[in-house]
Amino acid sequence: MSNYDIRLVKLVSGEMVVGKYDGVARKYEDPATIQAMPTQTGTQMVLLPYGYPFDQEMHGEISFDHVLFEYKNCPEELKTKYIEALTNISLSSGGLDLSGGTTGGGLDLG
Repeated sequence: MSNYDIRLVKLVSGEMVVGKYDGVARKYEDPATIQAMPTQTGTQMVLLPYGYPFDQEMHGEISFDHVLFEYKNCPEELKTKYIEALTNISLSSGGLDLSGGTTGGGLDLG
């Protein structure tokens, strides 16, 4: 899918973040936050740029010093949606919609 080392972490602030890990600089680049959004049918997980709502694109970096926990695995569906959001290129047909777009997509946890 990509040459990026995409990782899912929880920051010391409690936020869940997915981003490209740079092991040399020990930082996460182009971070996106994962937020639970209540809906009429349950709860959806929405992938947003870390700086949202002021930044509409994923950019910037978060130092490894701010990471409380690194998940052993990042779900492939989440990696795919992250790359699609980062590049504006669709990599799959179907699958989970974590973008929170107008179609009411998302991962239904209800």
